[in-house]
Amino acid sequence: MIDREVSKRILLCIIDTYPREHETKDPFQVLIGTVLSQRTRDANTAEASHALFRRFPTANALSKAKISDVERLIKPAGMYKQKAERIVRIAREIVERWKGNVPANLDDLIKFSGVGRKTANIVLAVSYDLPVIAVDVHVHRISNRIGIVKTKTPYETEMALMDLVPESYRTRLNGAMVKFGQSVCLPRNPKCQSCTFKEVCEYGRSNISGSEVKQHGRKRG
Repeated sequence: MIDREVSKRILLCIIDTYPREHETKDPFQVLIGTVLSQRTRDANTAEASHALFRRFPTANALSKAKISDVERLIKPAGMYKQKAERIVRIAREIVERWKGNVPANLDDLIKFSGVGRKTANIVLAVSYDLPVIAVDVHVHRISNRIGIVKTKTPYETEMALMDLVPESYRTRLNGAMVKFGQSVCLPRNPKCQSCTFKEVCEYGRSNISGSEVKQHGRKRG
């Protein structure tokens, strides 16, 4: 693993260098948009979310929607039948149990169908500005690949990062990691040669040295 202080500087640098703004901070739209984002690309999520919220912008409106109408609107997000039932159910629970307001604590949020710890923490960070860290596949993968953490589960990664990242930076970490993971630290064929952290990244050092060995061998051949 990388030294604790170096790890902290890397994380803060990613947060400052790859800022990612959310289109809205509305708790309901952030919650539903994050559910729609599961297992699909950002572009698909955006298309589905825009169509859905133009028609049903609030929990009250969505709670009265026909499932078939919702399916048609969110089809670009994939798994649209399952997601349509799920988000209408969430909207109804928000209206019936929470008077139309999305709860602002993790324990209540994860009781909604299809809402796990990551989704709940995104709502808490983006909408309520609470110092939590949402760990998705990007955050978990990049943190372990660089050598900032050595963890097996997203929960372990969350706990380790909470110990490293100052409170004032935590709400921005997920968005920055996602952007960094989509532009530089790709799941496959990461752009190690152009990465700012290639000299300290465990994966980057081995990847670059391996490439140099291959190139040297080709030259000799």
